[in-house]
Amino acid sequence: MTELLVVVRPGALTTVQDGGRPGYAHLGVPRSGALDTAAYALANRLVGNPPDAAALETTLDGVSLRAPAATVVAVTGAPCPVRISGRPVAWGAPVRLPAGAELEVGRAESGLRGYVAVRGGLAVPPVLGSRSTDLLSGLGPPVLSAGMTLPVGPAGPDPVPGADAYGLPAAPSELLLPLRLGPRADWFTKASLAGLWRAEFRVSAESNRIGLRTEAGTPLVRARAGELPSEGMVLGAVQVPPDGLPVVFLADHPVTGGYPVVGVVAPGPALDAAAQARPGTPVRFLRAA
Repeated sequence: MTELLVVVRPGALTTVQDGGRPGYAHLGVPRSGALDTAAYALANRLVGNPPDAAALETTLDGVSLRAPAATVVAVTGAPCPVRISGRPVAWGAPVRLPAGAELEVGRAESGLRGYVAVRGGLAVPPVLGSRSTDLLSGLGPPVLSAGMTLPVGPAGPDPVPGADAYGLPAAPSELLLPLRLGPRADWFTKASLAGLWRAEFRVSAESNRIGLRTEAGTPLVRARAGELPSEGMVLGAVQVPPDGLPVVFLADHPVTGGYPVVGVVAPGPALDAAAQARPGTPVRFLRAA
């Protein structure tokens, strides 16, 4: 019999995520997947799952789940209070969730996105090889809602290890994004590009899984008129719309776009930090080594 988790409180935006579905851009399908890849991988490691097992990604105010059968869970990402049937338990460590108990993942104390892994992984049906929810295309399972049930897969052979969450970086007080210029840097004036390294932007409240939008900085100024034909976009591309304020593409980004890309932030720790940057966080671009 398949084990289930029951959604008691879905939170502001909670989705199922795994390693994503790269390789389908030619079909118009974004890669999706967990935004904070290190926190997602850690959550799976803490419960003895394979690194690409599906888990939950929460946004700001957590989630509540009830387990009809006993299991083991771990919460990582944005630090937050974690309780089982009202009793405080450890964040960033594997904890036993008894049969019939309720897991309450509270509001993030810092950062933005949390990850909830359950031993065995979430066994929602895969689409194009991934169980991830894609908010742009609508592929994958729906956003969590109250009363929804989530199937859990069988536990693998790996044991549940000890906690090691404290090696993860804290949520950024300032988001520093190493930027490699190109392919359309020549669409902006030399003075504007020189000023980009000195400018301080802020994370906009309009940011989401598709892209981190910026505000309040010095806009980039175009060196030419007209628009580009739509061209391919990649994870970490920094697109500049007509207002001149950069947008950093995240996991659910469109696969094509017509605004010029001034540069690219390589996947890795910087984009993981972007996943945890709350609205209002200062943003600066650095020359990539």
